Order: sequence, then structure tokens, then C-alpha cells
Amino acid sequence: MDLFSSMQQPKDESFKPLAERMRPLSLDEYTGQEHLVGKGKSLRVLIETDRVPSMILQGPPSSGKTTLATIISQMTKSNFIKLNAVSLAIAELRKTFEEARDQLQLYGNKTIVMIDEIHALKSNIQEALLPVVENGTIILIGCTTESIHHDIIPPLVSRCRVYRLNSFSTDNIRDMLKRAMTDKNRGLGGSGISLSEEALDYLADISNGDVRNALNALEAAAYSLQGTDTLELRHVQEAYSFRLNGITTSDRYNLTSALCKSMRGGQTDAAMYWLARLLYSGVDPEYIARRIVVHSTEDVGMGNPVALQMALAAKDAVLFVGMPEARMALAQAVIFICESPKSNSAYKAINGALELVARSPAYEVPEDIRDGSKSYRNPIDNPGASNHYLPPELGKTRFYRPHNSGTEGKIYARYKEQGRL
Repeated sequence: MDLFSSMQQPKDESFKPLAERMRPLSLDEYTGQEHLVGKGKSLRVLIETDRVPSMILQGPPSSGKTTLATIISQMTKSNFIKLNAVSLAIAELRKTFEEARDQLQLYGNKTIVMIDEIHALKSNIQEALLPVVENGTIILIGCTTESIHHDIIPPLVSRCRVYRLNSFSTDNIRDMLKRAMTDKNRGLGGSGISLSEEALDYLADISNGDVRNALNALEAAAYSLQGTDTLELRHVQEAYSFRLNGITTSDRYNLTSALCKSMRGGQTDAAMYWLARLLYSGVDPEYIARRIVVHSTEDVGMGNPVALQMALAAKDAVLFVGMPEARMALAQAVIFICESPKSNSAYKAINGALELVARSPAYEVPEDIRDGSKSYRNPIDNPGASNHYLPPELGKTRFYRPHNSGTEGKIYARYKEQGRL
């Protein structure tokens, strides 16, 4: 660094955003994740005794993953290297491994490597981490907002402790905002500005667990304040134009699961809520339509075969009309599935048949139903014709067992009369 660049460096940290300035500097300041680092918790003890294991910190945005890793970096005697998966190349990673190996062999110093957004690493780069994590060359701290099961390879997960961080509660956000308003060194405590209770409650609620955005909105409102020293509700409302409902991979799978299970359970109001959450969070409506089509056959099936037609029509409406109007077609299909009689007989039938095919030989097609068969008798023209349809090795194997539900109830009654149940 030359003299001029040194002169250009700020003398303090006032240039940093409020959210960055208020980042906790110690475990005592670190709140909202007491289940992990509260007094006496195992992770806290491991950090305080400098016995940090390789770990993956998984949680929603602004839940304190990077902050916790930074606190660890300040408390450990190990070398600490921070990398970001978005721009990380395999060559840089291998150089890090070599430096860590030299530090360990020559000086006995451990190296902690923090990789932010670790889910962004390609699988082959994740695989490169396996041997150095397993043999202790590095201690890995991976941070991710995404699903552990879908975005990180299982061998890497098995070599790490997984710690899940929760979204901050409304009370957590409120406490952090109060601290920002009173802290004279890092916060707004020396500005002479106060925050009304109504505005505080609004900020804590609308941030949806994202303390960074709450602090950013507070800062924007404070800096734009004119003619008064009190931040009122209208000031913070101007700083927030919409409720934050950011969605991660884990969120998407959980919300989708909630929608599907609500449809299966016939809980129409719950299904409407989860559908709205998915749509408001910006999930691709085609993805939602595909799940609706699946459940029209998996959960309703023969109970009301029209459900499949309704689901496919909703899918076509999404493609033809687009959003936001297509939300009505999706809602109609979801309501139809919820209110339809349920039957998973088709789901069980095909799964049972696939399972048998997978564990049995490829039996020959019976002569009666082979292409060009001379012994086949058309049962429509010859009622009571006794063709052999299943391989003789399977005897009278049954895959389809109708439910006494909705339209399928007629099939159930006929099977019962024929003694086929």
C-alpha cells in the first residue's frame, strides 16, 4: 500500500452500512441462536476451547452464519481463511490446501477455511474437499442458505457437523433495532434520533426475520428524516415498500411439501395459504402446476379422474395466459383436488408392479397376447373369452385394489361382487 492509498482510507467505520457496523463481535453479543451457542451449549464450548470441528452452517439469509464464522475467526488460534464459493476456482482451493498442509506440518498450526455460499460449488469441487476435511488438513466451515440434502454432496455432509440456524424472531429483531438506536459507537445512539414504538413494532414484523433488511430500512429512514427527531411509522413505511418473503431452496421444498400435504388432506384453506406463499415468493408457476398435476393422480386418481384434466388445464392456463391471471386457474385446480374424494390406488398399483419387475426375471409374454397371436380372442366380441394376460409364473398377482371412494366406488362394488378384493 502506497502513501496516497493509505491517506485515502477512512479513519473510522462510519462509511459502513449500519447493518455491518452492528454485526455482533462476540458470542455474548450474538443473539437469536441460543439453541446453538447459548451458555453451556456444545458448539459454544467447542468454540471457546478452540476445538472447532468441520461444520456446515445452514439457515435463511441474515440469520448470522457469516457473523458466527467471523466470531470464530477472532477466537481461534488457528489460521483463518475466508473464501466465497461463487468466485472460487479449484486452483485457488488447492493452493489453500497446500498452505494449510505446510502450516500443519512445519509449525503445527491448524487452518480453518470458511466457504461462504458453499452450495454454489460444483460437485467436483466439493469432492476435492473430502480428503483434506477427512484427514484434518483443514477445518471447514461452510455457510449456506440452501438445502443440505439437495445442494451439498452427501460425502461432504457426512464429514461435517450440521448446525441449523433459525430465522430471527420478532423479539430478536426488536432487541437488535433497540441496540442500534442506543449504541453510540456503532449505531445511531449519538444522532439524537428516537424511534417510536409503533415504528419499531412495524420494522420488527415486516422484516420477516431478516435483521439486515430491518437495519438497512432503519438507516435509510433515519438519514432521510427532516424536520423532526423522531422516526414515526410513516417514515419506516416509506423505507419498506413490500414485505420480504425471500425464499431459499429449503423454503421452496418445505412450502411445496406443505401445499401437497394440504391437498392430500383435503385442507382447502391451508392449501390456499401455501399456494399464495409460493406465488408471492416468486416460485415459477410452472413448477407449481407440475406438482398439482402429480397430486391429481397420486392423491385423487380414480376417486375423481376429472382432477387430472383440471390440473392439466391449469398447467395450460399458466403457459397460455401467464401470471398474474393464471393464479386463478392454479387456485381452481388446487381447490378441486382438495375437495375431491381421494384414492391412491393407481399410485400403489404402478409402484407395486415396478417393484415386482425390478426383483423378478423378465417373464415371456403369454402366447395369447403376443403380437400376431392366433390364439387371442377379442373379449368384446367374445364375452367370457379366457385369454392368458399375465405370465403363468405370476399366477393371480394383484396390483390394483380399488378404493370405495368417489367414482372409484363403482369399481369397488363390482370387484366386491366378483370376489376380487
